[in-house]
Amino acid sequence: MNGKKQTVFSGKAWVITEADGKLVDNIDTDMIFHNAHLAITDISKMGQHAFGNLQGWEDFPKKAGKGDILILGKNFGAGSSRQQAVDCFTALGVSCLVAESFGAIYKRNAINSGMPILCREGFANSNGALAFSNGDLVEVDLEKSEIRNKTKNFTAKLEPFTKVQMDIYQEGGLYAYGKKLQSAAA
Repeated sequence: MNGKKQTVFSGKAWVITEADGKLVDNIDTDMIFHNAHLAITDISKMGQHAFGNLQGWEDFPKKAGKGDILILGKNFGAGSSRQQAVDCFTALGVSCLVAESFGAIYKRNAINSGMPILCREGFANSNGALAFSNGDLVEVDLEKSEIRNKTKNFTAKLEPFTKVQMDIYQEGGLYAYGKKLQSAAA
């Protein structure tokens, strides 16, 4: 890859909550990208099915925009090793995912494909209320490991990218990163 990829993302927040306003935990890969659509292999066509099996969020693809940032609960992406559950967000132009935690396989798939994913234990402000709402202008800085809600003037630390995670992201995915390492060793 030529040049450094961006490490600061600004976009509209999508806070994946239940009707009571609490973050939805344990969103599995079938809720993210239903198995009825697994025959789709063209990434550009996957976005229209994102959250198609997550009650209350079925219309997300019609509302999402390029650069948007998802704020998610615990164990996001639990379940199968379905790569489409990562690629559907890429297809929509979502810039990064920030969750309290990710399912292990989902996390590995996202890192391997170069999707920026970050963790934060809790998203409450000093009053205990959720510090993010849908539509807030949010900025995520990979190098500073920070998330800023510019609408509500709230900043919080994130778990930092590892060096390898940043290298994979900068190369555009694990395959490109492996080719770079192979070239360097030759």
